[in-house]
Amino acid sequence: MSKRESYEQKTEEILIPIVEEYGYELVDVEYVREGGTWYLRAYIDKPGGISIDDCEAVSRRLSDLLDEKDYIEDSYIMEVSSPGLGRPLKKDKDFERSMGEEVEIRTYRMIDKQKEFTGILKAYDKDSVTVELGDGTERNFDKGDIALIRLAFDF
Repeated sequence: MSKRESYEQKTEEILIPIVEEYGYELVDVEYVREGGTWYLRAYIDKPGGISIDDCEAVSRRLSDLLDEKDYIEDSYIMEVSSPGLGRPLKKDKDFERSMGEEVEIRTYRMIDKQKEFTGILKAYDKDSVTVELGDGTERNFDKGDIALIRLAFDF
């Protein structure tokens, strides 16, 4: 397990009880380097959406535990936020919740001369995702080929 994965896993372990106590859902934890700075990000959600006050409450509790446990060697910035409208589908529960919904898929490589697809999520398993495209055909994508999959939204 990489250092990044270890930090994410340990953070999830200490964050889940906090999030559940408030009745929220832990959507994701990521430890990423951007512009030379490390970020530890926790994404939380609840029916009706997350407020700034919700993020602040979880952030304070998480910050205290991170200081106490002190398992992250690097200096970093911690953020707790809503996953937002464009949140990616990553876990089984994300896919389950999105069944029958319109999704956007971006692939790493060209497939039939394109890298972006939109369709209705029909099925998924640990290796693949199936969507019904606009022309009524179903297309199966290997998860390893998918750079991003998220709910489609129109403004």
